[in-house]
Amino acid sequence: MGTAYTHHHTIQPGHSFPLGATVTPEGVNFCVYSKEATAIELLLFADEQADYPSQIIPLDPQHHRTSFYWHVLVPGLGHGQVYAYRAYGVFCPERGHRFDADKVLLDPYSRAVVGHDRYNREAARYPGDNCSQALRGVVVDTSRYDWEGDEPLRIPYATSVIYEMHVGGFTRHPNSGVTAAKRGTFAGVIEKIPYLKQLGITAVELLPIHQFDDQDVPPPRKNYWGYSTIAFFAPHQAYSCRQDPLGPVDEFRDMVKALHQAGIEVILDVVFNHTAEGNHNGPTLSFRGLDNETYYLLQENRADYANYSGCGNTVKASHAVAGRLIIDCLRYWVSEMHVDGFRFDLASVLSRNLYGHPVDDPPILWSIESDPILAGTKLIAEAWDAAGLYQVGSFIGDRFAEWNGPFRDDVRRFVKSDSGSVKPLAERIIGSPDIYQQPGREPNRSIHFVTCHDGFTLTDLVSYTHKHNQANGEDSRDGTDANDSWNCGQEGPTQDPEIEALRQRQIKNCLTILFFSQGTPMLLMGDEVRRSQGGNNNAYCQDNEISWFDWDGLEKHADLLRFTRDLIGLIQRLQIFRITHSLMVTEHWVKQPHIVWHGVNLGQPDWSHDSHSLAFTLRYPAYDEQLHVMLNAFWQPLPFQLPPLRPGDHWHHLVNTAKPPPQDLTLPGQGQAITTPLYEVSCRSAVVVIAQRAQ
Repeated sequence: MGTAYTHHHTIQPGHSFPLGATVTPEGVNFCVYSKEATAIELLLFADEQADYPSQIIPLDPQHHRTSFYWHVLVPGLGHGQVYAYRAYGVFCPERGHRFDADKVLLDPYSRAVVGHDRYNREAARYPGDNCSQALRGVVVDTSRYDWEGDEPLRIPYATSVIYEMHVGGFTRHPNSGVTAAKRGTFAGVIEKIPYLKQLGITAVELLPIHQFDDQDVPPPRKNYWGYSTIAFFAPHQAYSCRQDPLGPVDEFRDMVKALHQAGIEVILDVVFNHTAEGNHNGPTLSFRGLDNETYYLLQENRADYANYSGCGNTVKASHAVAGRLIIDCLRYWVSEMHVDGFRFDLASVLSRNLYGHPVDDPPILWSIESDPILAGTKLIAEAWDAAGLYQVGSFIGDRFAEWNGPFRDDVRRFVKSDSGSVKPLAERIIGSPDIYQQPGREPNRSIHFVTCHDGFTLTDLVSYTHKHNQANGEDSRDGTDANDSWNCGQEGPTQDPEIEALRQRQIKNCLTILFFSQGTPMLLMGDEVRRSQGGNNNAYCQDNEISWFDWDGLEKHADLLRFTRDLIGLIQRLQIFRITHSLMVTEHWVKQPHIVWHGVNLGQPDWSHDSHSLAFTLRYPAYDEQLHVMLNAFWQPLPFQLPPLRPGDHWHHLVNTAKPPPQDLTLPGQGQAITTPLYEVSCRSAVVVIAQRAQ
């Protein structure tokens, strides 16, 4: 099992700061927190392939413990050293303690993790030694990387277009055209940067890339999405084509650097609400074995975990030590890994106190909000949790943007012609002032989306009225039933040209509303080429063609790809979508950027319950911009009045989702002039026109 460490250099007591494994001129300083452990052992491995440690260093509490921190400086070690811990103490779940010295533990501050190919989740659950099947940490000296002058981009929300993307699924398909060894990796993303650049997006929001447990799912499936974190500081080993211990760290940084060179930001989806260790039946991997009651919210019966995440446990983010880990982690990804921002999964969990109760002044969220290292980053909250806490519009502070769930729901309901959907849609289009009532709040901190990883893709939204999750092995009990979807007349794939044309139109309607609203738009990976999951609205365990980006779609759905790309290019060129304050809602002409609501008749919006139409004029006089948008979710054509223009100006087509491509979207200066005061908008379609001087 290894021998106690002997070395011609004398082991030094080391220091309680910084936490983790830190390379110094004298060697490596190791420090780990455990308040209740009676003894800690540092395990050193000859390499990542070793089954057992070559050296075991017992940490003597008298010399190697300060307060609740266990530390040691080991001379002669450096960058690339593989290590782990064992922690000794009482196993007394009813008192909140779950020490098990048979289990090899990851350092919570591990910068890199090895052993993905040997790891066995079950071995970490059941009694007995799991050393040969455990993950281990790697010492990383971050100063050894050449960033070549790279800096985070700091693109304003007002000019951002976000692309929610899965690193693995983006290039894993055999038809991706990516070098075989690089499919599904950070390096694979680099090969596809020209595609992202051409699409016009300014930020990728990556589903979790921290080391996660892909075995945290009933076998034989794999956890694909990655919302099952094991090590918050380490890039996921399987996302690197370089399988040397330091490969994932360098390859992730190569990807960030390359994306930055292309003008694309990197936003990480971070999962600080729970970990892969699950409930009382879960494995002992790291936190649980080091200090269970420090890192997790426990119930009155201390043997049971509070479960506000829906995933078995809840991180005790309001505890000073767990909160410090979160702050240290965010700082690390910004300062050492150069990421541009974070999307906080189930962020409302972080507003719960030490007893699980929501509080108005959650310490960890205020720390994030006010941290100087994070001051220039994007902070995006999913402002709800799995236990019913819903804080959209009331999330703390001035810095957090929010995923606007009501935008998703209200756009879907309007497009599928639900009654009572026009008034809510109008609020969403102008950045939801009914929800975000703080004075001076920038409308672009409302993140707008119609689809995301969680739920239907855009093509499935218009192809399925019901979820079809049989492949997940849970008899379709999983996944939401509240999809606000409509199959346009037939469930699933169809050869009917009329249904297919309607679906294509409905997709374009959703995209048009998304991009012509005041907020920051987010597009789900593959929606631009009609990626389908076959009606699966919870593909978290589908690491296969159900979830992967199908690159044949670029040719098969080239018209929708062009439509999406041109739509993005269009709104990025218009100043009215770059303003950082709320539009003035008015019925008459004013100098400020403003919006005027209409129905089929000018100045007469129909807010009634049975209305299915809405029109609005967007004006920015300082830039001579004037757009008129007509939305018809009725099942018959409707004639809309066009606003009068000054002499010499004409309305010109930009978008008409009912027209065949390429007439569905024409760029400014190319569209036909409209010479009539009435415009017939086809059933279930969207039209956008722009005022231009006669040539």
